[in-house]
Amino acid sequence: MKTISSLLDKEWYERYKSISKLNIRSSIYDVTNQCNLRCKGCFFFSSGENNVSEETDLAEWKRFVDKEEERGINLAILIGGEPTLCLDRVEAFYRRLPTFCATNGIIKVPRDRFPHMMVGISLWGDEADERLLRGKDTFSISRKSYEGDPHAYYLYTMTPKQIGKSQRIIRKIRDAGLKVHMQLLSNDEGVDGFSWKKAELEDIRSEMDELLDTYPDTVISSKYYHKIITSGTMGDRRFGWLQCPSVSEPLDRRDPPVRRLIGFIRWAADLKTIYRCCTSQTRDCATCKDGAAHMSWVMVNKRAHMDSPEHLKEWIEVYEMFAKLYQFIPW
Repeated sequence: MKTISSLLDKEWYERYKSISKLNIRSSIYDVTNQCNLRCKGCFFFSSGENNVSEETDLAEWKRFVDKEEERGINLAILIGGEPTLCLDRVEAFYRRLPTFCATNGIIKVPRDRFPHMMVGISLWGDEADERLLRGKDTFSISRKSYEGDPHAYYLYTMTPKQIGKSQRIIRKIRDAGLKVHMQLLSNDEGVDGFSWKKAELEDIRSEMDELLDTYPDTVISSKYYHKIITSGTMGDRRFGWLQCPSVSEPLDRRDPPVRRLIGFIRWAADLKTIYRCCTSQTRDCATCKDGAAHMSWVMVNKRAHMDSPEHLKEWIEVYEMFAKLYQFIPW
């Protein structure tokens, strides 16, 4: 029988031990239904997830977060809408739980109020992509606001139009003293020219590998993750509804049960409604390119990677990547 210790040398076994004790239990929260952008392809609006009431009583938010902590959650991932429009609600999480805040970067998170909160700044392609998809070049704003911030990184959503162009963006992020993680656009609203073709996915995988080799101190990623997210396959499995680990636990009726994130729920801003999964309620799971869902898919399937030392090391690298992005281990 193969064991973890028999597959790894001392260095890799120590790396494995450092992540195996983390016991990450995450959930996702829509802080508000409001946003100061209306991006083409934003799943929140395209699937109508903004059409619920919104809890406005701050005391209710604090009570809710206390219950989430009692439920065993140790990572609150805040999305929306735009969380920075409701900083009191963000603070209700931050004072109680390890908290990650996703933002479009237009409003700067005040560091005197949230000194250690990890902030993920969304970036959709380059300046031209952003103007087309988001109506505004948010990069030029957020780069100035977060320059040198040790608790912020860019979540660079690659589009088919970024092939051959991404080096310039990564250099700008490096020069601003920030980190970057890459994922792929899912194009939920079918914007012309932004849906992936097979050859484009192969090209962007090569480019992402090259970026990691060229900027190892800036890019937080792994080549195995690039392979998984661009191919949608892990061994003989194909990502989709029957494989996804990020389905809200109370709504998960899959039979037989699949390996999944324990206790995961995505909550709406009314603090009552539970959404299907970490992304769009209306997205075709077979075309989902969500980076966190694919990372989690790898992470919950450790045993599938115990057929060789090389495969297990790839699993460790993906787990470490996830842990770095949410500040469970240092960059």
